[in-house]
Amino acid sequence: MNALVPLPVLLPLFATGLSLAAGIRLKRFQRFISVAVLTAVVVISVVLMIAADDGPLSVHLGDFAPPLGITLVADRLSGLMLTVSSLVTLCVLVYSLGQGMADKDDETPLAVFHPAYLILVAGIACTFLAGDLMNLFVGFEIMLVSSFVLLTLGGTGPRIRAGSTYVIISLLSSMIFLVAIAITYAATGTVNFAQLAERFDDLSLGVTTLIQAMLLTVFGIKAAVFPVAAWLPDSYPTAPAPVTAVFAGLLTKVGVYCMLRTETLLFPGNRLGNLLLVVALASMIIGILGAVAQTDLKRLLSFTLISHIGYMVFGIGLADRAGIGGAIVYVVHHITVQTTLFLVAGLIERRGGTTELTRLGGLARSAPLLSLLFFVPAMNIAGIPPFSGFIGKLALMRAGVDNGSVLAWVLVGGSTLTSLLTLYVVVKVWNLAFWRSEPPGQAAEGTVMESQEDDADDADDDAPDEGGPAVTPQDGQGIPVRPGGGQVVATSITGKAVTTTKRPPRTMLAATAATVVLGLSYTVLAGPLAAYTDRAAQELLTRTPYIEEVLRP
Repeated sequence: MNALVPLPVLLPLFATGLSLAAGIRLKRFQRFISVAVLTAVVVISVVLMIAADDGPLSVHLGDFAPPLGITLVADRLSGLMLTVSSLVTLCVLVYSLGQGMADKDDETPLAVFHPAYLILVAGIACTFLAGDLMNLFVGFEIMLVSSFVLLTLGGTGPRIRAGSTYVIISLLSSMIFLVAIAITYAATGTVNFAQLAERFDDLSLGVTTLIQAMLLTVFGIKAAVFPVAAWLPDSYPTAPAPVTAVFAGLLTKVGVYCMLRTETLLFPGNRLGNLLLVVALASMIIGILGAVAQTDLKRLLSFTLISHIGYMVFGIGLADRAGIGGAIVYVVHHITVQTTLFLVAGLIERRGGTTELTRLGGLARSAPLLSLLFFVPAMNIAGIPPFSGFIGKLALMRAGVDNGSVLAWVLVGGSTLTSLLTLYVVVKVWNLAFWRSEPPGQAAEGTVMESQEDDADDADDDAPDEGGPAVTPQDGQGIPVRPGGGQVVATSITGKAVTTTKRPPRTMLAATAATVVLGLSYTVLAGPLAAYTDRAAQELLTRTPYIEEVLRP
């Protein structure tokens, strides 16, 4: 069974080579390779999750023992994260295939999408399975390279700017990470997690705290917690819908996973627990207040993402079995639900011509299926019973009450307020985009939504185009807008102009519906999921099974 551990990393990398070789000439083969490999990764991840319930699995690549060799470890936490992430990435891939085929994107950028996406999946798996700090860093860099390609697909101006911001922030965190790794190796002579768990006890408190603070800073940037989250609302919304969905759903949770792993395995004792609780509270409140102020759906969802990361940090800051277990439940829930909401935002943009809520309306009557696909995850993320969002929040609040400290009680109150404001935010979206009457001038079926590059070429021509209404410049910005349609955006994967449709492509609807069903399955399977995460939390806090598995002869 241990031989399966490297496959979630190796299979996507192998498929990347095949996908690059196929290129644009063999589009169907390229799509088949991507879907087949991610399906295989789903199966392997489920097998690893079940097998890890009996104890961690490990493999030393090249049969080199620590600290020389590359160690990959699958325990309950990494097995669960692999399973959820592989299911979500498969659904997003199917969604992107539907979008690409519907937009007839047969150009080179779409051919690059599949290799970049597969590399991203490999980087995520490498991060979840890494048994040492150096290969955790390698996983981060793999994700960074592929992320920049995916963020800038099509080469539009907004995507290049957003990608540049993302890369600069990521490179800064990578530099801090490398310095932390260097200090760790200089102090202990290893970067292997199991060996570090034993050797950190012999270090001075100052050195250990310095390393812990640096790692938390790196993972906090990746997770987008306050005050290092300002980059996220400006980076994610400009990307294509499937890219934004997988970034928002998964990449921020990679940072949360790393916090869970290092805080329990390397730094037991919760020395910085109060700091984490303060950060969690600030992330919740400031994030959700930012969401309340937004009128663009994608930016609104980006701020709710920052806010709800605070729930997970809340559980990590409590650092007990109930808190860690609740945090794991909420991570699983949020990966799926946040991804679903961004996929729905892409469908709304395709149907209504914009994600600006003030220029949307009437979707409940004109697109009832789309309305249902939004309503279910919206109630889920708001924490309405009996959805998994309610289960995760209740577990975290009970853990806070059981903790009994003043700060924990403040977090319970902050969690309640954040949940109520989240409900207000999603109700606002429902009222504006779905429930009220359709505003005059809303993009109708067949309206051509041009890219900003297309608009720049036509900015001097105020006459109506053959494919849609006239384009007029937006005040003060020189960026064209259509009457009642908001800022013209590039919604296709490659940045080409697309046409709004009354009925979204079935493949995109099916993929979105699959993520909705996956989110609902956590409610149906709440008992087994809670039991599994409780065992995972116990294993993380015990540490012994992980250390013994990695260091056994």
